[in-house]
Amino acid sequence: MPEKTRADAVEAARNPLAFIAVRWTPSPGTVRRAALAAMVMTVVIVVTGGAVRLTGSGLGCPTWPKCTEDSLTSTREMGLHGAIEFGNRMLTYVLSAAVGWAIIAARSAKPRRRALTRLGWVQFWVVMGNAVLGGIVVLVGLNPYTVAAHFLLSTALLAVATVMWQRAKEGDEPPRPLVGRPLRQLVQVMVAVTALLIAVGTVVTGAGPHAGDSSDVPRMPVDWEVVSRLHAVLAWVVVALVFALWFVLKAVDAPPGPLARTRELFAILLLQGLIGYVQYLTDLPEILVGLHMLGSCLVWIGVLRLLLSLRERPYAAPGQVPARPETPVAAAH
Repeated sequence: MPEKTRADAVEAARNPLAFIAVRWTPSPGTVRRAALAAMVMTVVIVVTGGAVRLTGSGLGCPTWPKCTEDSLTSTREMGLHGAIEFGNRMLTYVLSAAVGWAIIAARSAKPRRRALTRLGWVQFWVVMGNAVLGGIVVLVGLNPYTVAAHFLLSTALLAVATVMWQRAKEGDEPPRPLVGRPLRQLVQVMVAVTALLIAVGTVVTGAGPHAGDSSDVPRMPVDWEVVSRLHAVLAWVVVALVFALWFVLKAVDAPPGPLARTRELFAILLLQGLIGYVQYLTDLPEILVGLHMLGSCLVWIGVLRLLLSLRERPYAAPGQVPARPETPVAAAH
């Protein structure tokens, strides 16, 4: 092992990421696993955050950043609700560690991948922002609009994590489309409708019976059943768009990647729709609502993976000048 000098110590203190990068080169598989870990932990914290609300533990820790005015952690007197809420807060540190590992792995990759590192830092700042917003949610007594914003910011975090995971499996060459512009535009519309579907889902939650606490928590002043029907209509629109995309991809003999992502998304949507209708008809049992939140994450990941599968980014050879994007190898007519 090389002997550490005073200059090394100064450099490590000034720029620890650069210090690590000089001394460690992760394999491409390690970088991919680090990005995947950050994405998985984002899903975990979304689902456990839903569990906090569904168990009525949203105010288990009635203040923030401490759990009580006198204690940083939950106390025995606070019971199960306090433990659940405090446990979810602690998962933020696990998520931060996963994102930190992804940043370090991306920064240490050789050759250096600046775009990948930036995606990691975006995740870090979104996590910090969402932690503060989560504190505001508690301080305002689970106001449904802040709860919805908290979930939507987590959805944005999941989008960045998914993109980073995909980019970790690709090179840094300019993207080269695999399908024609009409198909790319169709999928872009699908992504927009899915984002709207998720946003309307937060209104369903904000107007529904699961307020997150056993006390009288205000709800969004909208007709819950009307919004639920709108949510279902948007879900069917996404399903129709996916089916139309699959039909066109088969007709133009598209590459296997987009076809595989389309089939996966279609299967996830059908399962998510089944859970949604069953929970609606059975008065929203907590376990099904939790599964529906997990399904929401999987649908969002599936839609983004489908969008990203419509192009490829090859690895550049050492010293090679990045090529210009080529014309699509498959086009819709």
